[in-house]
Amino acid sequence: MSVFLVTWNLNNERSNYSQARKAFIDHLERYTNVKDAGLESVRWISSTNTAGQVYEDLASKLDRNDRVFVTQVAPGTHQGWLDKAVWDWINARV
Repeated sequence: MSVFLVTWNLNNERSNYSQARKAFIDHLERYTNVKDAGLESVRWISSTNTAGQVYEDLASKLDRNDRVFVTQVAPGTHQGWLDKAVWDWINARV
């Protein structure tokens, strides 16, 4: 299993923004994941898929003007200010 950082931005000007956001997050939550309270549109997920496969899966719930970025987290390549529980989750899987 690998850990991926996923960040997104949905076009909030669309008429069904709330429904689209919920559908995207529900789809994302099929993966084992963790979120930090201070980062609203960021999740770390655990998957056996590649970053490309995760992207393709998540992008299926987005419009053309939405954005998503997926990158794999590797040992020794990450640092930041996160809740301890988030760090524990990431470090247990990387």
